[in-house]
Amino acid sequence: MKMVVVMMIMMVMAMVSEASMIEQTCKETPDFNLCVSLLDSDPRGSSADTSGLALILVDKIKGLATKTLKEINTLYKKRPELKQALDECSRRYNTILKADVPEAIEAISKGVPKFGEDGVIDAGVEAAVCEGDFKGKSPLTSLTKSMQKVSNVARAIVRMLL
Repeated sequence: MKMVVVMMIMMVMAMVSEASMIEQTCKETPDFNLCVSLLDSDPRGSSADTSGLALILVDKIKGLATKTLKEINTLYKKRPELKQALDECSRRYNTILKADVPEAIEAISKGVPKFGEDGVIDAGVEAAVCEGDFKGKSPLTSLTKSMQKVSNVARAIVRMLL
């Protein structure tokens, strides 16, 4: 019986420690709630170190870029008058997927966080430029703003590795 109680206490302490790692890390970002939400939604978050948390956020950037590209492809059919802006956004989101995300993953994994920071910053910049191409009438605003927010949170965590 005593052993069971001790094991339960150890499990609770481990859970508190895991939660506090995410919370402590997220306190150093520009959007605590978004950060906690993103990291808690990934099963790797509970056992990740700072590098692991950064990689989880890079995966979130990848997922959001993929989702945005799918939306762009849908908009080609629904809004053909936006073809020029959509082409530019498609190019930018492909850059996120083919250059920025791989650069960030490789850099963080190899312990060279400066280049990882460059990749996550560029993802936010690409999204902002895409948004600007619509000159105030973007059908992608919620997705581009989300990318900018996730990019800013990821950048803050990657900077902790510098």
